[in-house]
Amino acid sequence: MKQIPLKKQLLYAVGQLGWSTLINIINLQLVFFYIPPEDAGIPFFITQVVFLAVLNVLTLIAASGRLLDAVTDPLIANWSDRFDSPKGRRLPFMKWSAIPSVLFCILLFFPIVPEISSWNIVWLFVMQAVFYVSLTFYVTPYFALLPEFGHDSKTRLNLSTWISITYALGIILASQVPAIGQLLADAMGASGTVSTIQYGVVGIGILAGIFMLVPVWTLNEKEYSKGLSSSNDMKSAIRHTFQNKHFRYYVAADFSYFMGITIVLTGLLYYITVLLQLDKSMMGVLLPLMVVLSFLFYPVVNILARKFGKKAFVSGSFLFMALVFFMTWFLGRLPFENEVQAYALIICFAIPVAFLGILPNAILADIAEHDARQTGIRQEGMFFASRTLMQKFGQTFGVLVFAALTSLGKDVGDDLGIRLSAVIGSGLCLFAGLYFLRYDERTVLAELEETASEEA
Repeated sequence: MKQIPLKKQLLYAVGQLGWSTLINIINLQLVFFYIPPEDAGIPFFITQVVFLAVLNVLTLIAASGRLLDAVTDPLIANWSDRFDSPKGRRLPFMKWSAIPSVLFCILLFFPIVPEISSWNIVWLFVMQAVFYVSLTFYVTPYFALLPEFGHDSKTRLNLSTWISITYALGIILASQVPAIGQLLADAMGASGTVSTIQYGVVGIGILAGIFMLVPVWTLNEKEYSKGLSSSNDMKSAIRHTFQNKHFRYYVAADFSYFMGITIVLTGLLYYITVLLQLDKSMMGVLLPLMVVLSFLFYPVVNILARKFGKKAFVSGSFLFMALVFFMTWFLGRLPFENEVQAYALIICFAIPVAFLGILPNAILADIAEHDARQTGIRQEGMFFASRTLMQKFGQTFGVLVFAALTSLGKDVGDDLGIRLSAVIGSGLCLFAGLYFLRYDERTVLAELEETASEEA
């Protein structure tokens, strides 16, 4: 089987730039759009009434939309693992899901009634559900290609590095929704915060769709992939995946981390506008700065991981991130200018982001390849689907927790819920760092090398 060349690795990574942009548009903008601070210039489109002391409508919609992936993630993974066509197992799924993903992402920001209405609630519920299903049809097969294209640990680490870069670029692109939206709104003669966000989502969403189609247009899956169709049904495939002890340690830590990071990313606009009382346009400066700084560490991450392994750096990054999140509680109360506090937080955040952007995907690729060589069953899609399933559970509960906390205070002078979100995110990252220490990386890599030598 041919090794995938650098040019093709980069074209593969462009697909992640596309879907990362879409998911981060949702992460960064949706809660702010539908549960805005009082001075945001955004009218209420859904009721802000709180149920059972902490729950609101957006909380319930966010939970139901992502929990739908409890069915679709493993189902799509099993279809993809068992699928066979002249174009391969993965690219056909990616081809037909890209445009629907973009469309439903955009429609989430176009409520059908310009005021508080039950119809907007129904609209949000349906659009969010079909968005996540559409995106899963792309993301699950996409990730399954990583261990299939990566024929050795070095290639898997390199692929993970490239897709980490494009994921981070997706965050930058998504953070530019207000800025790009303002340019487009001005050009179209529109005004107001709602129009600005909507124009930004449309413009950047269309660009994201083009990026998602790049791997489909430029890669020949069967030229580089050694994947063979699996015969396992979905139930057997899920059971087989979670019976792998290495995967269990990995996915539990990953779940906790994604819950914590989702809470904090969802709160980022609030940290900027409420705790630090800065303009929301600062997000378009801070997130790109964080990504650029993390890029500076990428070569170091790659070198250190090859020399010392990945596990210690992942656990250490979780723990360092826990400290950074905890410091967010003090934003606006420290004896420094508020802008200095914002920049200091982002600079510290960039360090663990560099390690966690690259290494977890490479570790999972190692686990999936190790399992395939030990058992003879190739179900890379199910390993990555099970991971994304748990990620989405984590993201669901993260949005759920943050939205619930807004009922405890989300405005200047009444910000307890916003500050608590950072503390909870810190605790979740602390757990992730300590629990991942149980992963036996040494055994996985040693047995991969042993089987590779036997096959040679």
